[in-house]
Amino acid sequence: MPRLNMLRFLLLISILLVLRPAAFAQKDPIERLWYNEEKTAKIDIYKAVDGKFYGKIIWLKEPLRNGKSKIDIHNPDASKRNNPIIGLMILRGFKKDGKTEYHDGTVYDPKNGKTYSCKMYLKGNKLEVRGYYGISIIGRSTTWTKAED
Repeated sequence: MPRLNMLRFLLLISILLVLRPAAFAQKDPIERLWYNEEKTAKIDIYKAVDGKFYGKIIWLKEPLRNGKSKIDIHNPDASKRNNPIIGLMILRGFKKDGKTEYHDGTVYDPKNGKTYSCKMYLKGNKLEVRGYYGISIIGRSTTWTKAED
């Protein structure tokens, strides 16, 4: 009987050692809620199972238009124009480069229905989001701020 208890104990310890790193894994600094520059939307940025970063709108200051939930009316794909803005994926496929840079992603602007190549730079409590066509010199930057600590 003591040998069986010892085996159970060793099995339990082994399981805990395997699970411990996952339990204490730290999130990346951009995995959080962000306000857009105008503070009219909150974007939830997260790391997906593919190891890349994505972001979706989870809150709008003014969620309604004409008494109904705002929808993606400017989407170039007509079949998506009735999709709600809340829940809309606007950041896709970012890879982390170093400690503060994220690249190779895209940003979708629901205000005009256009998708841009994008880079993001973490600067303390701010996230610089730079959308561009072709090369990043031809583009526009916006600064997002943390929505909560």
